[in-house]
Amino acid sequence: MNSPTVKAVGGLLLAFAGQALAEDVEGMNGMLNISGSMHEPPCSLEMTSLHQTIDLGAVSTSQLQRPGDKAKAIAFELRFADCQRTAGSIRSERTGNLTRSAFQPVLSVAFMAPADADDPRLVKVQGITGMGLHLTDALGRDVNLGARGEPLFLPLASNTQVWTVQPTRTSAPLSSGAYRAVVDFRLNYD
Repeated sequence: MNSPTVKAVGGLLLAFAGQALAEDVEGMNGMLNISGSMHEPPCSLEMTSLHQTIDLGAVSTSQLQRPGDKAKAIAFELRFADCQRTAGSIRSERTGNLTRSAFQPVLSVAFMAPADADDPRLVKVQGITGMGLHLTDALGRDVNLGARGEPLFLPLASNTQVWTVQPTRTSAPLSSGAYRAVVDFRLNYD
């Protein structure tokens, strides 16, 4: 069966296959823009500190009768690993004195979250009204949302820093129910 028609069809199929193959080889071109940075921080954040759930438990409305009333504060911590002994210094906001350490790195943390409409010092909660969340650092200083926190020496022995979160009454009418808030944080090494 070597008819000229079969040879012609076979030749056409080979020609089409060759054309498709050429199109695949000569297809569209693209580009990848890749960027990044290489840095050597004095410490790295432990994975268990990256995403945490802090349970404030059941807070009674009787604890938060008047604006400014506070429920129990709950501590949370950020843990660091692979800390290098690096020199650091902190200037006291109160006295202006400079404190230096030859071995302790200095770190500050910025906490970002929507502020409560009635008290912008507090983190806004979703689900109820009349309450916000007050954040303080290990020295009891208020956290200013969105701003870089006061510098802290990172103790090399424990590689941990502690903050607290505390339900606090605002001037809005107090409602009850489940609530939640999300707070992001950014580390800054000084």
